[in-house]
Amino acid sequence: MSARPRSQRSLAAALTALAVLAVGCSGEDADDSASDTGGSAEGTPEEGSTDGSTEEPGGGGAAPAQGTVEVAGTVAEDLPSPWGLVELPDGDLLVGSRDEATVLRVDPSSGETSEVGTIDGVAPGGEGGLLGLALDDGGRLYAYLTAASDNRVVRMDYADGALGAPEVVLDGIPKDTRIHHGGGLAFGPDGMLYAATGDAAEPDLAQDPDSPAGKILRMTPEGGIPEDNPDPDSLVYSLGHRNVQGLAWDDRDRLWASEFGARDLDELNLIEPGGNYGWPEFEGSGGEDAGFVDPVAEWPTDQASPSGLAYTDGALWMATLRGERLWRVPLDESGDAGEPEAFLEGEYGRLRAVLAVGPGELLLATNETDTRGTPEEGDDRLLRLTVS
Repeated sequence: MSARPRSQRSLAAALTALAVLAVGCSGEDADDSASDTGGSAEGTPEEGSTDGSTEEPGGGGAAPAQGTVEVAGTVAEDLPSPWGLVELPDGDLLVGSRDEATVLRVDPSSGETSEVGTIDGVAPGGEGGLLGLALDDGGRLYAYLTAASDNRVVRMDYADGALGAPEVVLDGIPKDTRIHHGGGLAFGPDGMLYAATGDAAEPDLAQDPDSPAGKILRMTPEGGIPEDNPDPDSLVYSLGHRNVQGLAWDDRDRLWASEFGARDLDELNLIEPGGNYGWPEFEGSGGEDAGFVDPVAEWPTDQASPSGLAYTDGALWMATLRGERLWRVPLDESGDAGEPEAFLEGEYGRLRAVLAVGPGELLLATNETDTRGTPEEGDDRLLRLTVS
């Protein structure tokens, strides 16, 4: 299908973007735009976090320094506020609607969609609602959602094309009425469940080891504390996060996370067990001397506001909201990150979720039906990409 240009970027702007991009031991990552709480947001001055990508690790091997992206086709159209995205064992897809709290099944061969259920207890509002989805080996669907009083993780049986009643796995994650919910949810190669939480618009919570806000949490599928967590009495796997929505593992089983910054920088982070990523003391790099972990890559917030994250063919792929582009970050033979490249800039609007479905193949969900988007006929879409 043909691309729909939404924004133009001059050669001068492109050169400026390259000049400010930093990779290696420093980086930046931010929300879609600055919020009136002093932070960046998903798409306008009041949003700041999102996507819980739940993909399995993609193809391995070192990535070439320069990549390619081709839009192979449109899998589905007219999706309502898509956020969570998972692939079923038979190749069909489940797509969650943030604002309607529904889960749709999508047949990627025909594009047909059918509703499999509405998740009870979701209280949409602002950036909150039905966020990340994950699927365990037994076929149960897990969801990160905003409830009336908190953010929480629930799970449901999924059988015969229908969802069962939700069972609470973890509750009590602090929430704000509008922003910074986090929402990333994924099973790691170790079989543990990882949930990325936002700071609930209270930055100091990110540095409080007793609060689940502003953290990446690691738990058993039942919500228990794994014995090998950094603190055997805590679900906290890493802290000092502002608003993480994307989680992905590379072929070395290393965890990466995409994170909204505040007014300056968005981040791509390589997650170390027990690592402290500096928020709110630092946004972007500069905290290493103070004992914090610096980002691997960073972007000005108008070029990113990252949500979903996936890994395939030796590279990380980061979907961005305000930036309206798909970033590729290649990993070399030693696992170090190379120079990021931007694709699809301004062609499909805000990009929310990205899912690796095989070597050289990604699914990408747009997010124009969000309140910050400018939807056109057919939005929102699920696109099939071939990449290298």
